[in-house]
Amino acid sequence: MKVEALDSEMVQGPRRAADPQCDPGSPVRTCVGCKTRAVIGELLRVVAVDGRLVVDERRRLPGRGAWLHPGPGCLAKAERRRAFPRALKAQGVLDAAGLHHHPALTALTARTAETGTGTYPEPTGIKEAGRPVMSQP
Repeated sequence: MKVEALDSEMVQGPRRAADPQCDPGSPVRTCVGCKTRAVIGELLRVVAVDGRLVVDERRRLPGRGAWLHPGPGCLAKAERRRAFPRALKAQGVLDAAGLHHHPALTALTARTAETGTGTYPEPTGIKEAGRPVMSQP
């Protein structure tokens, strides 16, 4: 009986090439809205303070943080999925009104309204599967 030695590539699979857009030393986080990975410089850190969601501009507030692209599309997806309480491990409902009025989100919304394009796409009435989104009456 012949036994072959296992190397790390056989066990773990082939390693992916590094993303050319991100520096190997910069941290990568996942957006709670669209679930895509991005360098932390592209994302906003959101924390829960007294039951309210607040953007942590300097990334220094204590506690768990959730990461979000600065676009209304990702914010809408995160709210629809109820991702903030889950990501922040918070009990109960969190008030997201402060996020809707944050300058980083409103500036992008204003730019999108002026030019018709933005960095992140607006949510449409069609899901990925091609079926229309049903709304509750």
